[in-house]
Amino acid sequence: MIELLDTDPKVAVLEAARRLGVARGTVQARLDRLVASGVIASFAPAVNPAALGFTVTAFVNLEIRQGARDSVTEHLRAIAEVLEAHTITGQGDLLCRLVARDNDDLQRVIDLLVADVNVVRSSTVMALACVLERRTLPLVRASATPRSVPH
Repeated sequence: MIELLDTDPKVAVLEAARRLGVARGTVQARLDRLVASGVIASFAPAVNPAALGFTVTAFVNLEIRQGARDSVTEHLRAIAEVLEAHTITGQGDLLCRLVARDNDDLQRVIDLLVADVNVVRSSTVMALACVLERRTLPLVRASATPRSVPH
């Protein structure tokens, strides 16, 4: 069912039942279970930032003051161009994925990021091309296959 939803996200429950060869109630029950368990996190559309004019993607590693994660997170939440922020191990504290309209706009966005007094240092890398889009279907397939246990 997840594979069907991945290839045709607008498929209706009745049509999904027909394609999968099961009852409509079965599809609805499975769908409800997948949503309730968090396997399906959203039915929101996948928006392409480049189609909105945000053609530059960058990753910014932020080093922040100790104990300031919540404050910095709220600061980042207010910047529309920040698409994701993750706490990380290694160098830095937060890794952010952001977009901008062009290189000048990227500078503006970075300036907004580091304007928080709790941001101590930043390091930015620009993405040149995406060679593997965000994907989860291979992971879904792998999770359905039992792992072999060495003897």
